[in-house]
Amino acid sequence: MTTVLALDQGTTSTKAHLLRVGGAFTAVAAYEHRQILPRPGWVEHDPVELLDHVGRCLEQAAALPEPPAAIGLANQGETVIAWDRGTGRPLANAIVWQDTRTLAAIERLRADGAEDLTRSRAGLPLDPYFSAAKLRWLLDHAEGSFDLLRRGRLGLGTSDSFFLDRLAGVYATDVTTASRTSLMNLDTGQWDSELCRLFGVPMDALAEIRPTTGTFGAAGHLPIVANVVDQQAALFGHGCRQGGRAKITFGTGAFALAVADGNVSPDAAAGMMRTVAWKLDGRPLAYAIEGGVYDAAAAVNWARSLGLFATYAEIDDFAAPPAIERGLAFVPALSGLACPYWDRNAAGMWLGLGADTTKADMMQALLEGVALLAAEVIDTMHQAAPLQGSISIDGGLSNNRYFCNFLGRALGQPLVVAGSADLTGLGCAQLALIGAGLADLDTLPPPPPARNRVTSATPLSEAVRKRFRDAVKRCSAWR
Repeated sequence: MTTVLALDQGTTSTKAHLLRVGGAFTAVAAYEHRQILPRPGWVEHDPVELLDHVGRCLEQAAALPEPPAAIGLANQGETVIAWDRGTGRPLANAIVWQDTRTLAAIERLRADGAEDLTRSRAGLPLDPYFSAAKLRWLLDHAEGSFDLLRRGRLGLGTSDSFFLDRLAGVYATDVTTASRTSLMNLDTGQWDSELCRLFGVPMDALAEIRPTTGTFGAAGHLPIVANVVDQQAALFGHGCRQGGRAKITFGTGAFALAVADGNVSPDAAAGMMRTVAWKLDGRPLAYAIEGGVYDAAAAVNWARSLGLFATYAEIDDFAAPPAIERGLAFVPALSGLACPYWDRNAAGMWLGLGADTTKADMMQALLEGVALLAAEVIDTMHQAAPLQGSISIDGGLSNNRYFCNFLGRALGQPLVVAGSADLTGLGCAQLALIGAGLADLDTLPPPPPARNRVTSATPLSEAVRKRFRDAVKRCSAWR
């Protein structure tokens, strides 16, 4: 039987999974890497450490009795690296998607009225989340970057282009990853000269944009046949292939994506991100709309570090009524607010604390805050492009019973809790099957059976939803 290998290089770890043509999906390896926080708002990874973990996963896969026929690579999306393409040496640490060091530069561009251009051409608002300003920062601050640029040896791109260059000698990215930079034209699927001028990123230093499935060289004897952003891989792994089908992944952040029927207009997608879902080799671009919450599991882990709970079983259920109905709210804006507010100056807050507030109350409000902010994202998404059917969710928080039940109430519609915790890896592997010519859209196996279906008979009242929106306004522009 034939297998493919999915390498999921994520925010906190690098994972490897095997997928058989017949459908069996198994874990191979996983390695956590360091989170480097040199200053407030700065988040970095060591590119050498990331590459080493990718290499270890490849070594373990190659040593299996049945080595994989091909590889798919999923990446962090907006995380960027600068390196010497002649020696392979990184010039600085990777700047991670969560990093906000470019906020001042972004605010200057917004004051100059540049957001109309980024929304109309790239489909994205101005925000430090996206790659363009971070790439310019590396060009300005990474030692030797301008000299390498003049000599034609500068690698300046998203993390996938670094891995592909080092593993396969191919300086390329795919259209989903390029769509996260603010430098790609959504209509053409190619780098846009005006956007590159706006951010001061030299277009000739950027990697070639290729379809999501196809040829990306080979790592040793293993061909790399798919390259994709982790969230788009998860969308594919959820089985969301038709317009209006949506998923939410509750990982470090919470990211909702829905397949769109074509490229949604900027006016219709106000508050949302327009992006590329995937491009299968030989087929037209498939589009998506997206919204996110920067801190989901990250907020839970932060609260655990403060001692608000010790084990996850403690926050799986609560005896008290919902905290928001008792006047206690938490806004998970620890890294600012994304869709639909787009305010990086917002601060995380509990509101309504009293002398009788317990740790359990605070955690109940925290879980509800993530769910309520995700519901705001889905509401905005539905206005941009009507959603169809149940919403499929995955990620660590989908294991929390209280969170799932409350999210169902906040959304006011059924939820499907995915049957696998690694749908990014599954979607990446499925794309690799297609890229290797071992399957097509019609012959792919269905996603794993759902673990749970949540149908709430008592959606939250509009008064409760308004109470949360009022709390969001309090934390907006706090810093």
